[in-house]
Amino acid sequence: MAKKTGFFANAFDALVTARQRQATRYVNGVLLTMDDATLKQYGYDRKNLEKNAGFAAYL
Repeated sequence: MAKKTGFFANAFDALVTARQRQATRYVNGVLLTMDDATLKQYGYDRKNLEKNAGFAAYL
């Protein structure tokens, strides 16, 4: 049987998920301002960041 959650629990979960996505887009946008050598040093790949940055990649 599926677990039922209340309205406020669902709303809170949706809010948390939206804020996590927003934070990820923001961080990816900031990381994209760094040069490729620095990104590689910290284990990031520019192509993956651009893919996941959403609109922030174009700022």
